[in-house]
Amino acid sequence: MKKSPDPAYNKMVKKASPPSGTMRNTLKAFLVGGLICCLGQGLNSLYLSTGMKEDTASLAVSVSLIVLTAILTGLGLFGKIAKFAGAGTFVPITGFANSMVSPAMEFQTEGRVLGTGAKMFTLAGPVIAYGCSLAALYGLIDYCFLLNG
Repeated sequence: MKKSPDPAYNKMVKKASPPSGTMRNTLKAFLVGGLICCLGQGLNSLYLSTGMKEDTASLAVSVSLIVLTAILTGLGLFGKIAKFAGAGTFVPITGFANSMVSPAMEFQTEGRVLGTGAKMFTLAGPVIAYGCSLAALYGLIDYCFLLNG
């Protein structure tokens, strides 16, 4: 039979452990992630109002969000926003842009090729590699079923 832990130890652990703040963190992530999505929708409406086609406007929104995130990361502001919002900034396109720019900036002292160029893909590289590989596999499977179906 297992003995119960010492009550004094449990009290010390409870005192030393910070409160989780799960609801507060969830609300901040929801609000900031929603604001990023609203910004994207606003840009989409803006681009459509200039006469762009839907496909072109969607592409322009993606490029705009990537460039804006890269600039904010370069200025050191995106990290502050991410620290506040947590998972709210993990909207795929902004998170991807940040994951490309941050390591590139961090290792720029090692030179353009071995620093910026090589480290730019430390986090994004596996995503790109596995994404392309799985897309090719999916295309091959789809092609095989289309030939037989």
